[in-house]
Parts: sequence; structure tokens; C-alpha cells
Amino acid sequence: MEALLGQLAVYAIGLSGLSLIVGYRMIRRGRRLWHHRFMLVATAFAGLFLVFYLLKWGLYGSTRYAGPEAWRLPYYGLLLLHTVLAAANGPMIVVLLVHAFRGRFDRHRRLARWTFPIWLFVAISGWIIYLVLRVYGEPAGGVRF
Repeated sequence: MEALLGQLAVYAIGLSGLSLIVGYRMIRRGRRLWHHRFMLVATAFAGLFLVFYLLKWGLYGSTRYAGPEAWRLPYYGLLLLHTVLAAANGPMIVVLLVHAFRGRFDRHRRLARWTFPIWLFVAISGWIIYLVLRVYGEPAGGVRF
């Protein structure tokens, strides 16, 4: 079950990133309705990621990096940046959606210029972290059922 929750989480954030890219392309082509739809899908997948990740973390604890020593600092640097940006991105997405739903597209656009690359970085770095821990991870403990 632990592996399944991890896989569901990583696929959800990956699909969120893909939906984000498609939504971006739609607005660049002037297709607002499709932009709106894909961004809502991206948000839904990001929400699913959060649910799966928190379930995995709550039930099984975290996974510790146990790979080569030379990779330790770059790995933890990426993890720290990923975590800080992911935590900042959540509220940014909520505000972005509020601006869009209220028709404040000038504010929405200004904030989206920051939110889009951060969100995309978080999705890509989440995959990198998952793949590194899949090879070099070991359980760090947690509640077992």
C-alpha cells in the first residue's frame, strides 16, 4: 500500500504539471475556455497529490535518502527548494484562482507569471525526488498498520 500511495502521488503531480503546460499553451493561443478547464484539472491533480502524499506520510512515515555521499548535499538542496516552493505555491494557486473566478484577469496574469514556473518546478522536482528515493531511499519509520 505504501508503494501504491507513493506512485499515485507522483503520477498525480506529474499529470498536474502536464495539465499546467497544456493550459498555458491554450491561453497563449487565445483559447480561454480550454485554458480554464486545463488549469482546473491541474489544480485537481495537485490536490490529489497532496491527499496521497499526506496519507503515505501519515501512515508510513517519510523515506530517508541513503544514496551516495557525494549526492547527499545536492539531493537535500533540491528537496529543500522543492519543499519551500511547494509550500509557497499552494496559497499562490488559491489566490490565482480567486482572481480568475472574480474576473480580475490583470491580477491573475501578474501572479501567474510567478506561479506557473514555480508550479512546474515543483512538479518536475517532485518526480526527480521520487526517482532518487526509489533507488536510494530507505524507510525512516512511521505508523504501520
